[in-house]
Amino acid sequence: MATLTRPAVSRAGRAGDSRAVGASGKLLPTIVLLIGAVYCLLPVAWVLAAASKSRSELFSTFTFAPGSGLLDNLRELFAYGDGQFLMWAYNSLIFAGLGAFLSMLVSTACGYGLAKFTFPGRSLIFYAILGGVLLPGITLAIPQYLLMSELGLAGTYWSVLLPSIISPFGIYLSRVYAAGAVPSETLEAARIDGASEWRIFRSVALPMMVPGMVTVFMLQFVGIWNNFLLPFIMLSDQRKYPLTVGLYTLLANGSGQPALYSLAIVGALLSIIPLVALILFLQRFWRMDLISGGLKG
Repeated sequence: MATLTRPAVSRAGRAGDSRAVGASGKLLPTIVLLIGAVYCLLPVAWVLAAASKSRSELFSTFTFAPGSGLLDNLRELFAYGDGQFLMWAYNSLIFAGLGAFLSMLVSTACGYGLAKFTFPGRSLIFYAILGGVLLPGITLAIPQYLLMSELGLAGTYWSVLLPSIISPFGIYLSRVYAAGAVPSETLEAARIDGASEWRIFRSVALPMMVPGMVTVFMLQFVGIWNNFLLPFIMLSDQRKYPLTVGLYTLLANGSGQPALYSLAIVGALLSIIPLVALILFLQRFWRMDLISGGLKG
């Protein structure tokens, strides 16, 4: 009686098939990432090329071809309006630096309280914060302006700083990070030793929450640095403008003075540098957290 036999598949053949499947599985994500990288880097490449072009080269040469007027553009930018660009950069640094720092402290304290304390209405407050995360900032700009006008703060630095301190997403992120990074057993042990709640928060919880705090600070700094609508509505004095509004005025005036286009492009290039430097500086905290987590494991 004849029997059917299944042809044997060699181990080498199976290994080759698995390698082929693995290579094809990695190829598609790599292509998608490359497309995303090109999409994100093309505007940066255009700004780099356009910032180096003189007024005559800006509209007469190939888009991504470098020019010969970078130094002249920088000199004209810093001399424009008796140093208005440096004043705008200083204002942006105040708004973003101080606002992000205060927002980080408030978000950390609120997130820690929501994660580690039980009190009536905690869930309601947390859901209200989630609702605030879903609200776009543009819907709050006009109510914030009316509120600042009632307080007599419209047109001042505080009209931009105060709305930036409260960040629903920062509070949510701090709450999630505190719940996972701060063990309740450690807090209970500190309470048994007689430590006050303030000392527990300052000496125990804060060191554990440093990576989360850095993340909140970075997100808030980038968000405030790039914010346009709020300072555009709140401020009327050009000496208090941040870079976003100041460069917008340069670009708007460029329709009557084409030479200002080059200054606006160079200013946009310089405004990117602090954000890149900040991310490169703060990434050490995430790396240290990953290393410490690996050592503990």
